Amino acid sequence: MKSSSEKVPEITEYPPSEGVGEVDEIKLGNEHEVFKKGEDIVDFRTVGWLRASSICIKIQFALGVLNIPSCLYTLGAFPGALCVVGWAFLNTYNAVLFGDFKFRHPGIYDVTDVAYVIGGPILREVMGALFMIGCVFCVASSCVGLSTAFNALSHHAACTVWWSFLSMFFIGAGASMRKFHSIGWLTWAGFASMFVSVFIVVVAVTQLDRPAAAPPTGPYDLGWNWIGYPTFISAMTASTSIFVSGAGAPMFLQVISEMRKPTDFRKALYLCNFIINASYLAFSLVIYRWCGKWVASPSLGSAGQTIKMVAYGIALLGLFVGAILYLHLGAKMLFVRVLRNSRHLQANTVVHWSVWLSCTFGLCALGFILAEAIPIFNYLIALTGSICFAPLSLALPPVAWLYDHWDYRKGSLLRKGIWSMFVLSFLLGTFMTVGGTYSTVELIIEAYASGQIGSAFSCADNSNSS
Repeated sequence: MKSSSEKVPEITEYPPSEGVGEVDEIKLGNEHEVFKKGEDIVDFRTVGWLRASSICIKIQFALGVLNIPSCLYTLGAFPGALCVVGWAFLNTYNAVLFGDFKFRHPGIYDVTDVAYVIGGPILREVMGALFMIGCVFCVASSCVGLSTAFNALSHHAACTVWWSFLSMFFIGAGASMRKFHSIGWLTWAGFASMFVSVFIVVVAVTQLDRPAAAPPTGPYDLGWNWIGYPTFISAMTASTSIFVSGAGAPMFLQVISEMRKPTDFRKALYLCNFIINASYLAFSLVIYRWCGKWVASPSLGSAGQTIKMVAYGIALLGLFVGAILYLHLGAKMLFVRVLRNSRHLQANTVVHWSVWLSCTFGLCALGFILAEAIPIFNYLIALTGSICFAPLSLALPPVAWLYDHWDYRKGSLLRKGIWSMFVLSFLLGTFMTVGGTYSTVELIIEAYASGQIGSAFSCADNSNSS
């Protein structure tokens, strides 16, 4: 039950029978949205569907493409490829479920509002905390990737902690642009820089006689397998890492809220997920085929020092833009939560700017601290997926569907079957949350015990550990 004394978000609801195709465009207009249109206020709803697609691409592409090749080594080429395709389908469908839920409840701004409609204030606080933690984890992963890039380009001219701190400052400054429209023009450039840098590595590894990290002379074991034989812990960690590479569904809700025409979301989503998952599959399989167990994580270091420097030099913009987007999403959620239903939300006041900058730089500082505490790239990615995005992207979307279609459990056999599939989808999200978190934490403990990870705020570069 909702407390009568609590100030709740204004979330308009429509009958569950109304599907996305039946929602009148007028119902998605000014009166129901969090961000209003009008004179003398900041207009946040300025994003077209192509720019929305570019934002969604950059949200997911920055970190996933750097991590999946090492996951294929754990799982094997065939199971790894199936994992990429399977998670791509499920992540896309769950994003559609979130979009449809917003269209049936147009007052929704972000994933916390979805949780509030379904389960009230307690579920909202839990999902909000997970979303914020997830964004901070993504910023931390980006800090690790950026510090690795600066170490490669400078030949470790400065302490890794210094490179992380410098990255954090520029990430915070970039994320402080208030509107997605302002950041949107950077996303295509960021995606292009990441795509080109990975493509260079893909071409370079095919030209080597042996992997750059393999012994320079004599026989060696490539470590390439059609099917891997991982332990439960390593398999869960690898699968979780692949899943989270495309688990942007809870973040896309905020993008929809700043679109000029929200019903164009599906076009933006399908274009986004086709591009990134085709890239994931092609790039990762080629890098793994030529590098085997000698693949680096992040993967840009897989073709030797010279190509590593070239690739990281080109990828710097993409790494920064990805981190900026993650931070912007987390900060915007907190910002709207603090100032919702207040005139300061869309007014250029001192309160408006003070809250906004506190959100961006405060979360960025937390990301920096986390990056120094767990400086192994693939472990950070896996932990992000299991703790945060498994409940947000796997468990919550089917629950949102069940909330609006609970009557399916008493309908025809087909309707009961559909209802059961959504229940199973929720249970899968629960399993990934528990199993993925347990597995990744075990690997982190083992890494500390074996010396793979040094002390916190160490100047050592641990990013290529696996």
